[in-house]
Amino acid sequence: MDLFSQIENNEREEILALRKELVEANHKYYVENAPTLSDYEFDQKLRRLQDLEALYPDMFDPKSPTQHVGSDLNAPESVSLEDGAKSAYSLEVKGKGKGFEQVAHKYPMLSLSNSYSREEIADWISKLPADVEIVCELKFDGLSISLWYENGKLTKALTRGDGVKGDNVVENIKTIAAIPQHIRTPESGIRTPEFVELRGEVLLSWAAFERLNKEREEQEEALFANPRNAASGTLKLQDSQEVARRGLDCYLYYMLGENLPANTHYERLEIAKQWGFNISDAVKVCHGLDEVMEYIAYWDVERKNLPVATDGIVLKVNDLATQEELGYTAKSPRWAIAYKFPAEKQLTRLNAITYQVGRTGVVTPVANLEPVQLSGTTVQRATLHNEDFIRQLEIREGDMVWVEKGGEIIPKVVGREAPLSGSLEDGASAYSLEVKGEEYTFPTNCPECGAKLVRVEGEAAWRCPNEDGCPPQIKGKMEHFVSRKAMNIDGLGSETIDLLYSQGLLKNIADIYALTQEDIAKQERMGEKSAQNMLAGIETSKQVPWARVLFALGIRMVGETTAKKIAKRFPSVDQLQWATAEQLTSIDDVGEQIAKNVIAYFNDLGNLEIINRLCKAGVQMESTEEEPKLQSNILEGKSIVVSGVFAKHSRDEYKSMIEANGGKNVGSVSKKTSFILAGENMGPEKRKKAESLGVEILTEEQFLELISH
Repeated sequence: MDLFSQIENNEREEILALRKELVEANHKYYVENAPTLSDYEFDQKLRRLQDLEALYPDMFDPKSPTQHVGSDLNAPESVSLEDGAKSAYSLEVKGKGKGFEQVAHKYPMLSLSNSYSREEIADWISKLPADVEIVCELKFDGLSISLWYENGKLTKALTRGDGVKGDNVVENIKTIAAIPQHIRTPESGIRTPEFVELRGEVLLSWAAFERLNKEREEQEEALFANPRNAASGTLKLQDSQEVARRGLDCYLYYMLGENLPANTHYERLEIAKQWGFNISDAVKVCHGLDEVMEYIAYWDVERKNLPVATDGIVLKVNDLATQEELGYTAKSPRWAIAYKFPAEKQLTRLNAITYQVGRTGVVTPVANLEPVQLSGTTVQRATLHNEDFIRQLEIREGDMVWVEKGGEIIPKVVGREAPLSGSLEDGASAYSLEVKGEEYTFPTNCPECGAKLVRVEGEAAWRCPNEDGCPPQIKGKMEHFVSRKAMNIDGLGSETIDLLYSQGLLKNIADIYALTQEDIAKQERMGEKSAQNMLAGIETSKQVPWARVLFALGIRMVGETTAKKIAKRFPSVDQLQWATAEQLTSIDDVGEQIAKNVIAYFNDLGNLEIINRLCKAGVQMESTEEEPKLQSNILEGKSIVVSGVFAKHSRDEYKSMIEANGGKNVGSVSKKTSFILAGENMGPEKRKKAESLGVEILTEEQFLELISH
């Protein structure tokens, strides 16, 4: 393979990897309220994905994270940031998001474009009409809500959801004192419109957040990570009385509807204040870049004195007609942008380095710190990423280290304060004189099971290879198996799995189907009702389709999408366990490493025993869907690349046509490519390569004519 082809293949694989990572991050953030990436990290990865997708338009996918906003629909009961490990970042959300009515938004609820530098803000302002007024507002760290008022009465309250529809949580919203159930008539006599939508941010104050976490600590319940997570979890509770008790607050930030009063955004906020809504006193109309920068500089400092969490500034064009002229992108309004404050950093002592083992055996070093306040919360633990990171910064136990919250959510060590030798002079910081600890050495054995650690060449992580004997890996596999996108077994969360594992009732995923009502009911904080519900969930999971079962098995690098593609090619476990590397790599998006992982899984006698037990338990190990009948064999033996944007059918429809006529879809151009089905904006690099290889390029008209014969 030439260098050009290698680069293209690497970039295509990066597109798929980024999509997978960002989809999961979106789910963790919006649905599980357990963020795994900071806002900055997410945005940088999203920008990289956007750039790559622009290079390869043939890889367009409407499901890509670049094409939609994250969704908070139907949040689960219990989640954890760490696979198979109890950590400082665990999050418990009591009350399921199920049961809320999903309602389509009257106006799409888009997210804002984010910026992280004042240069980006200046660039955005430079593209606006001259002398335009800009309204600056604090960006409160909560969750967005859309409030519908009909004839002055609150009728619906929708979460952002996926931007198109959201959960109607109106009964919980009615418990928030800052949100009126009826619009009051102001003394100014401004009429109440027949319909008006008001958007705001639901949040918990620092005081309410600390009170709630103190209560949970006393009750030995997992603590909320931050006020945003606490507010989100609270709003999805089924018990409105509990919602009311927790003390949610809300600030309004936008008004929508037909024939509304006022022609500017600021005036509408003032009207909303007269109607009885809570509007931040920090809202200010600015003229020009200098005033905007002054506003940002002031609140970057002053926000630390506020009773609520903020993570940035929102800038909006004030004039509503100008907003309309500027319009929207697919995901964001062009007339607004968010500036994110730099992550807060604090200096503290690294007391010790400990280690966590995840589901896949990755051993992650964790910094145990002298407690320090960051963004309103006490931080005692933070990630140290991997061995290379520690060595690069020359970190030692006992050092003073810089800790920040990425996106004010996830604590991480980002630097080390270099120690100085000599005497401490008057006025010098106590942190400037430190004695270096012993040179850091990564453990050679697993901290959980004692197995010899291994490190694959080219990877940063050390792994424990003892998959079947290492407790965090065993429990992590079970947690993955029962998760929502896998077997979706209600009632079997991390704490329950941990309990049943400690009792010797769960040693692997197959043991789940051997549990009895007596086994469950006799456990602490369990009962007959809990046992019945759990067994019902286990029984229901036997109907989960084969593709999801394959994903649930937890084979390394076999994610949800890859599992679907493999299951389509091998519609039963009996067929898959005899698959060759050549057969597997012929599947779109399945590379050599994934193929090796699948083959290794089915070469393991322990795994085969588990598969056998799952089959006997009644788990779906084969596809029950009938394969679509071939319309013709006119494309039999042909490998076809679909590239560009089409007028008559979608890309997916054309791929289905290819398969229905006996052809095979492939992602990249090679000597083996039979032809390219090309639409508008076909990737220039793909065209160049096709021409150099003499690969035929067909228009959609030519293709449709071909398969019609």
